Amino acid sequence: MLIRPIVANVDYLAIQFAAKHPNIDFERINLLLLTAFYYKVKPIVIINKIDYLTEEELCELKEKLSFLEKISVPMFVISCHQNIGLEEVENFLKDKTTVIGGPSGVGKSSFINFLQSERILKTGEISERLQRGKHTTRDSNMIKMKAGGYIIDTPGFSSIEVPNIKNMEELVSLFPEFSNIESCKFLNCSHTHEPGCNVKKEVEENKISKDRYDFYKKTLKILSERWNRYD
Repeated sequence: MLIRPIVANVDYLAIQFAAKHPNIDFERINLLLLTAFYYKVKPIVIINKIDYLTEEELCELKEKLSFLEKISVPMFVISCHQNIGLEEVENFLKDKTTVIGGPSGVGKSSFINFLQSERILKTGEISERLQRGKHTTRDSNMIKMKAGGYIIDTPGFSSIEVPNIKNMEELVSLFPEFSNIESCKFLNCSHTHEPGCNVKKEVEENKISKDRYDFYKKTLKILSERWNRYD
């Protein structure tokens, strides 16, 4: 289950962003992945509006998100406007129940309209001044897909908090790429400053994404302040 939005018994959390307009927020992708792992919901990542990118920019984007393959998170790049990649996602989600989330303005309604025919959703627009989407979905709706299964549309959001992770060990367990390497020198290694840390070694050797590692350190800092506040 997920708390925000409140849904249960779902197969996937589809995390949707736009390649441009609004620009992709990589930190928020990592935060949503962390949330999915915390609530034990399988995540997938969908990047819409690739028609705004040059071939070079698309290659750079795929490289930036290549860490997803290493943590077994499927990624799909699509264009609702040019009907690119939509059937591939439809086939993947067939006969499953999927909740879709992401910021406003990334084309969730357009994508859901492709997947279903029962209820055509209103599509939004982008604020030119803020480069941010305008909300078109006010509440969560479960919609039957043409191919079979269900898609749960959710309101766009402007903020999301770090889940209520209890301790450092639990946080580390939510980073799958940390679990497939040799043990560090110290059993209680925080993977930040200790000598003989194999996580830091993997980052230095580009085997673990530096962006993911930086997100881990930032999250640990946020949680440490929270834990100290409640001690």
